[in-house]
Amino acid sequence: MKKILKTVVLIVFAVLVLGFIVIQFFRPDFTNPPIDPAATLTANVEVPENVKTILDRSCRDCHTNETQYPWYAKIQPSAWFLKDHIDKGRREVNFSTWSALTPARRKRKLSEVCEQVQNREMPLPSYLWIHRDAALSDADIKTLCDWTEAARAKMSE
Repeated sequence: MKKILKTVVLIVFAVLVLGFIVIQFFRPDFTNPPIDPAATLTANVEVPENVKTILDRSCRDCHTNETQYPWYAKIQPSAWFLKDHIDKGRREVNFSTWSALTPARRKRKLSEVCEQVQNREMPLPSYLWIHRDAALSDADIKTLCDWTEAARAKMSE
C-alpha cells in the first residue's frame, strides 16, 4: 500500500512539473501599444511634477502604454495573471489615450482616480505585494485628490 501511494505521488509530481514546463511555451504578447504624445494625459491636462511622479510610480504600469514588465512576466502562469490585470487596467483608464475620452468621461475618470485611491482600491493590493514602492501615503492620496479636483474645475471653465 505504501509503495502504491509513493508511486501515485511521484506520478502526480511528474505530471505537475511537466505541465509547468509545457505552459512556459504559451506566453502572452507583452508588446506595449504605440503612444501618440498628443493623446496622453499630460498633453491634455496640466499635471504638476509632484503628481506626475506619483502617477509614474503607482499607476503607469497598468494604466498607460508604457508598462515596464517585471521579471515574473516571463513565468507562466503569473504572466497570464499580469497581462489580464494590465489589459483590464488599460480598459478602465489609459492615460496614454486620454484624448480618446469625451470631456464628461475625463471628468468622471478623474473623480474615480481620487475615489479609488482614497478607498485604497488602487493600486491593487496584489500589485503592492511585490511593488511596495507603489504604495500611496496619505500625503500622496491628498496630492492626487487635490489635483483631480483642480483639473476637473479647470475642465468646467
